[in-house]
Amino acid sequence: MKKTKRNIFVGGLLIILLSLGFTTIKNKDLELVKNLDIYYTLFRELNMFYVDETDPEKLVTTSINAMLTSLDPYTTYIPESDMDDFKFQTTGEYGGIGSLIRKSGDHVIIADPYDGFPAAKSGIRAGDKILKVDGEPAGQMAIDAVSDKLKGKPGTNLKLTVERYGEDKPLDFSLVREKISIRSVPYYGMIDEHTGYIRIANFTTGAGKEVENALKSLQRTHNMKSLVLDFRSNPGGLLIEAVRICNLFIGKGEMIVNTRGKVKQWDSEYITQQEPVNTEIPLVVLINRASASASEIVAGALQDLDRAVIVGQRTFGKGLVQTSRPLKYNAQLKVTTAKYYIPSGRCIQALDYSNRNDDGSVGVIPDSLISEYETRNGRLVYDGGGIQPDFEVIPEMLSEITLQLYTQNMFFDFATRYRCTNDEITAPESFNISDDEYTSFKSFVEENGFEFQTASEKAFKNLIKTAKREKYYDLASEEFFSLEQMLSHNNLKDLETFRDEIRQILSEEIVNRYYYHAGRILAQIQEDIQLDKALEVLNEPALVKEVLTGNQGALAIAGATY
Repeated sequence: MKKTKRNIFVGGLLIILLSLGFTTIKNKDLELVKNLDIYYTLFRELNMFYVDETDPEKLVTTSINAMLTSLDPYTTYIPESDMDDFKFQTTGEYGGIGSLIRKSGDHVIIADPYDGFPAAKSGIRAGDKILKVDGEPAGQMAIDAVSDKLKGKPGTNLKLTVERYGEDKPLDFSLVREKISIRSVPYYGMIDEHTGYIRIANFTTGAGKEVENALKSLQRTHNMKSLVLDFRSNPGGLLIEAVRICNLFIGKGEMIVNTRGKVKQWDSEYITQQEPVNTEIPLVVLINRASASASEIVAGALQDLDRAVIVGQRTFGKGLVQTSRPLKYNAQLKVTTAKYYIPSGRCIQALDYSNRNDDGSVGVIPDSLISEYETRNGRLVYDGGGIQPDFEVIPEMLSEITLQLYTQNMFFDFATRYRCTNDEITAPESFNISDDEYTSFKSFVEENGFEFQTASEKAFKNLIKTAKREKYYDLASEEFFSLEQMLSHNNLKDLETFRDEIRQILSEEIVNRYYYHAGRILAQIQEDIQLDKALEVLNEPALVKEVLTGNQGALAIAGATY
């Protein structure tokens, strides 16, 4: 079998080389033939003489991935085995039970059931440990194997056996797989008497229609006079959906984005095609460092056309466009084919992959190459590094103990236990754990052996090693001891020092167990300085007008958030 695969591979390369050899060859083509010939002979010698048996498919895949990594992180090879995941990324759809899963110790557990889909409807909960799938023990299965078994054609049956905290015996569930469509708009609603709010999580197929439906619903059922669009931590997706979302607030016939690359016949202009829903409503767009790609198109276009005030942090800076190209044997190449340019003419790509540093790292576009552009009303904007907000609001960093509690699943595991002992809680916007419940959480953390080192402690430990190696430690041992005492943290003390932020995140995790993703979002925005700034701006119509006409400079505000 392995010899057959090798022969097919070598024969295929030989055909390519021969076909190239009998054509008119330019210098660049000659280099291509030369290097393919080197690759073929290297591969042949490696297969014949390497001391151990080689796996040709693995070797080729490794070489392909290494080659593409040298270009940019968005140009990737997608083998046939990964096509389902690729389609899910673009469509947001798959056949299954509707739940995220993850590894916990030696088992796979339910991490986050999606509201309205088979897992949640059947009563499966986050934290349930998967014991069997269709009667087959799942204890030693890899997470990918469990995922493959949970997925399947909509309408097919599935039996799941789980272990749940607080239950003496395993629980059996009979489910029917459905077509799972992950919502691009996981939540929308009113955040005060006159201000609507729409959270956009991704730009999969149909995102524009979901935002349109949310917008029309808010206009129809509420006295909405202003709107916040939240693109924070939205990684992007389909470019055309970004254009459709802009079209809801921008008139027909406006250029939103154009793409330009090496193949000129592929260059395109994306222009609004429909009549808008509302071109007058005051609009604020929320962005952060994790807003990328299509999120930046929407934020940047609405900024360039002076249609929205942008609040938050500078975005990621991804101005590259990918196109999927079919390969042999049902594989695909997702390749960067162009850069996109928003209405002012600027490209917001932050990293220059075409000119790497000597060590191979990728540098940011230098200030000397950053250019000024103007919005429709003459406001200055810049290329070379994401979308800069009109009002910069930077959340405070979470404490180390909070990050470690999250990483070590203390929030998740406590919420699992909480859900099994409390049948219901108050509404997401009003829920907060009590003082007694927080005391229980502290006991839970201690009982589960939670430990961590702060960055200062790690650095100090390395300092001691260095001092001992250089024989300075004994000369200042008392000073080292004193400093160690000052830097040492105490779990119980830190749990009190950072009580407010820990309680907030713990409350969000618990809310998610009862009200799913929409509930978590509603709990999150109760204490949100970036959203507070958006409301402050929208409550001053004169300020919105001043900003969009270029009479108001950008402000910088530092503060704390969840």
